[in-house]
Amino acid sequence: MRFQVNRDVFSDAVSFVVKLLPQRNPQPILAGVLIEASEDRLSLSAFDYEASARTTIEASVDEPGTILVHGRLLSDIASRLPNAPVQITVDDDGILLTCGSARFTLASMPVQEYPAIPEVAGSSGLVPAEIFATAIAQVAFAASRDDVTPVLTGVQLEVSGTRLSLVATDRYRVALRDVPWDGSDEQATALVPARTLQEVGKTFAHGENISIAFSGSGDREIIAFTSGNKTVTSLLIKGNFPPVRRLFPEQTDHYAVVNTGELIEAVRRVALVLDRSAPLRFTFGADGVGMDASGTEQARATESVDSTLAGDDVTLGLNPQYLLEALSAVRSEFTRVTFTSSENANKLSPILVTPQTSIDKGGEDTFKYLLQPNLLLR
Repeated sequence: MRFQVNRDVFSDAVSFVVKLLPQRNPQPILAGVLIEASEDRLSLSAFDYEASARTTIEASVDEPGTILVHGRLLSDIASRLPNAPVQITVDDDGILLTCGSARFTLASMPVQEYPAIPEVAGSSGLVPAEIFATAIAQVAFAASRDDVTPVLTGVQLEVSGTRLSLVATDRYRVALRDVPWDGSDEQATALVPARTLQEVGKTFAHGENISIAFSGSGDREIIAFTSGNKTVTSLLIKGNFPPVRRLFPEQTDHYAVVNTGELIEAVRRVALVLDRSAPLRFTFGADGVGMDASGTEQARATESVDSTLAGDDVTLGLNPQYLLEALSAVRSEFTRVTFTSSENANKLSPILVTPQTSIDKGGEDTFKYLLQPNLLLR
């Protein structure tokens, strides 16, 4: 096997396929990158039984063949090579990589032991890349990081008509974002690991469209994301995602509107004195939003920002970090905080956070965030 390839193109391709591989893999063979050379193209792949990444690039191939080489080592080398074409030759002594005056000899891993990369052939559709990447950033942070309940560590993708919804929850909050869907109008759902979806968003953010395909059945259901010459597949999380849509209120006549940036900065300052798990006291009134925090070492902080209130005054406790993540995800100059009602008088009702174009004008109804208040002990 022998081929020559552009350094920057090769480095980008190797970096892409190794991104989804875990730092420590229990099976050494899965730390490899599979490189297949044929005619005038290279195919690079990585797979760990749960997620895979594949890309195809142009190359000058003198002798076709297939090799398996340690992925992260190859990525580190490729990112530091001098500005010259990369040539890789395989012989009995191993894999020889040369670039300008730089020479590396790498060990070859057994190709025959590498698992087959999953192929996807199922219903699919297109979503705008930039919009989809934004939606992932607005939702994925609300997924649980606790593996005890696997279904909560994923983002639920739901296709209905011309809409694709992304939903995530960790029991204390729910994030929902809708994006346009151009494809099969069959209803479909897929529970995708949040970590994988976040990498998809970062990788494909600057493309034009992303093709999403659903495939498989039983324990091997997978989803594929393709943009240009790059494809990422992911094994879906099995289990029933909680029916969180019913938690969103229909009536929103009791709310406050506040400048998003001003509230973010104020919450960051006041929360400095709080213990890590302590809630921040908010009072939404006619004169604005007041914040009051008492922490250790007899430290205390108060601040207020202007707001417009429709309805009665409200005092409640909120996790400041959860609120900050919601405010950052709103991506609008103003934010509407809606106070919902509950049939259970003994249960605190969640707040609904949505974008607001101006003090008087609501934003697009594509992003919603529910946050459960904390009990205030004072």
